[in-house]
Amino acid sequence: MKWTTLAAGILLGLAANAHAALSADQVQTFTLANGMKFIVLESHAIPNANMYTFWKVGSRNEAPGITGLSHFFEHMMFNGSQHYGPKMFDRTMEAKGGSNNAYTTSDMTVYQDWFPASSLETIFTLESDRIAHLSIDPKMVASERGVVLSERSTGLENSNARALREQINSAAFSAHPYSWPVIGHESDIKAWTQEDLQRYFQTYYAPNNAVAVIVGDVKTEQVKQLATKYFGAIPKRALPPAVRTVEPPQKGERRVFVAKESATAATLTVAYKIPQANDPDYYALDVLQTLLAGGKTSRLYKALVEKQLATQLGIQSLEGFDPGLLYVSAVAVPKVDPAKLEQALLAEIDKLVKDGVSDDELQKVKNQKLIDLYREQETINGKAQQLGNYELLFGDYRKMFDAPAAYQKLTPADIQAAAAKYLKKSQRTVGVLAAKED
Repeated sequence: MKWTTLAAGILLGLAANAHAALSADQVQTFTLANGMKFIVLESHAIPNANMYTFWKVGSRNEAPGITGLSHFFEHMMFNGSQHYGPKMFDRTMEAKGGSNNAYTTSDMTVYQDWFPASSLETIFTLESDRIAHLSIDPKMVASERGVVLSERSTGLENSNARALREQINSAAFSAHPYSWPVIGHESDIKAWTQEDLQRYFQTYYAPNNAVAVIVGDVKTEQVKQLATKYFGAIPKRALPPAVRTVEPPQKGERRVFVAKESATAATLTVAYKIPQANDPDYYALDVLQTLLAGGKTSRLYKALVEKQLATQLGIQSLEGFDPGLLYVSAVAVPKVDPAKLEQALLAEIDKLVKDGVSDDELQKVKNQKLIDLYREQETINGKAQQLGNYELLFGDYRKMFDAPAAYQKLTPADIQAAAAKYLKKSQRTVGVLAAKED
């Protein structure tokens, strides 16, 4: 009860600050004639700004033979354009006090720029040049192909969780593109052709397939003028083809085993089918994750870590444009049989399905969710990320302002119903990674 009272006080303070700093009517949008959408939020607390460009392209847009191209272009976008040679994107930005990063998921590729607000025009110059005139030089392609191959092999070698998840995805999805890894299959990475690269870039890097989010010490009219100047002349192209494959219903539990000689302890992951991000059950499932494995007070931590069955515990969901997976993972204490760990994990999930949650337990998690939501909105980077995520995954950035009410209205019955609906044996894929048996 003390925790709940304290959290409520923190929550009220954060909510007051967040609402004072951010409300839906402060967000401005405009769309250029070529279809490129801009979301702008003026935030003048510090003289900095950011630009997050969300491209609607990820590994779900690929096909056998060209897997990994979305991630590859995350690399290529920093390797030269008409007016900036290889590595000059970073150097030019850094000279103006900025920095950047990027990431690729199953559903999108996002480029993140952080900079002094006075450097906004330079950022627009850089970003527009690589969209309009990206260099796909064969020598640079060969170099980056090697980098990606090394990244893939090193990642699988060093991460048991990643190696296991790749196999789980391939088993859980029998038809949908979520079955292959974002980084791609090794044979595909080695075999991409120059024509594959040119076609992929022309298909997906069109201005009408992007949403740019600019947050910080800027003026919306200034952003609009610069956007028109630097991005407006980039031609609009036909929208990319829709992903037509629908994953067929899963009719029973699936299982995979990964043998890894270097494994000193078993890793267990149980992955359940869940709906796409904009499904009405999103918030109940989000709360459900925290109830199960969100910190040292969670149910699975008490059942597995405190009882010395597991040394690590994690939970994560693949939330995208299409139905995905909820991964529940644990690393066994050395010499603990993974079957015993699995039995204990599934027993705790079954208990939640059968008995539900109490009002106090649910309120505690709802408080934490709201605290996390408002804390992210305290920074310009958190604001940009939230606005872009809601615009792409939920279809409208304004839905992020509905999130507090969506969490608050959840009842114990909602959580139990979601658990019963999705945490079913027939909808799960169980994976174990352990040392190779003699």
